[in-house]
Amino acid sequence: MGNIDLHVHSNASDGSCTPAELLKIASEKQLAAIALTDHDTVSGIEEFLRESARYDLDAVPGLEVSVLYKDSAIHITGLFIDHKNQPLMELLGEVRENRDKRNELIIGKLQELGYEITLDEVLGVASGESIGRPHFAKILVEKGYFSYPQEVFDKCLKKGMSGYCPRMLPDPERAIKLIHEAGGMAFWAHPVHRADENLSYVESVLNVFIKLGLDGIEAYYSTFTREQQEMLLRVAEKYNLAVSGGSDFHGENMPGVEMGSGFGGLAVPFSIYGGILGKRKTGHST
Repeated sequence: MGNIDLHVHSNASDGSCTPAELLKIASEKQLAAIALTDHDTVSGIEEFLRESARYDLDAVPGLEVSVLYKDSAIHITGLFIDHKNQPLMELLGEVRENRDKRNELIIGKLQELGYEITLDEVLGVASGESIGRPHFAKILVEKGYFSYPQEVFDKCLKKGMSGYCPRMLPDPERAIKLIHEAGGMAFWAHPVHRADENLSYVESVLNVFIKLGLDGIEAYYSTFTREQQEMLLRVAEKYNLAVSGGSDFHGENMPGVEMGSGFGGLAVPFSIYGGILGKRKTGHST
């Protein structure tokens, strides 16, 4: 069996590819399974599931939602969700509403800083209903203020920078509970996304989130070193957690990250997918 990628984004949130295009890319790369995990929306899943019938691969309906933990955002991916589950859709609607409020504040800050950008321009480059900072970054790069999207985040839009605005995030217990009620499994996405996150940090969060029903962690990710990957695999075994992995593919909106291979060194084996299916079959997510 081929490799898998259980963390990809479409233009329903902040990716550049349609759900159908994602499936075509996955097929060309001979991936055995991919999961659509758009930020705070499931609007791309209908197309994703419909078009998947054309390809010999597993299409996993999912999402990615940020939750608040100790004044910081932690990302949770939900896999195998029922994208028509009403309570889950209501939660995502609330999250998007809070995103919209933050977007207006970001526009104000950017204009005060001298950047010529309007909310209409941001809405114009966003194909889906979940609009976020990558769309701001795209415009600021196109206007020549920055050279590439990550520079916008590093110098302007990330936490602590002049253009950053916090947003209201849901409680982790509620998010995990609703993922489960929608038939899904909840995974902690990129647990060591920043350089200062280590084993003690990961275990301190897990000691809380496992009690809330967390099913697994993303141990394979585009930016992980081999040491980080091995550390997370050991943690998953220690706590009897399911293991996931993916590239966080955003197409042109995250240059250099390729589906299935990340920056070139990522390879999530099919056995990981089999392990998730086994945990799911035994009711690990309930």
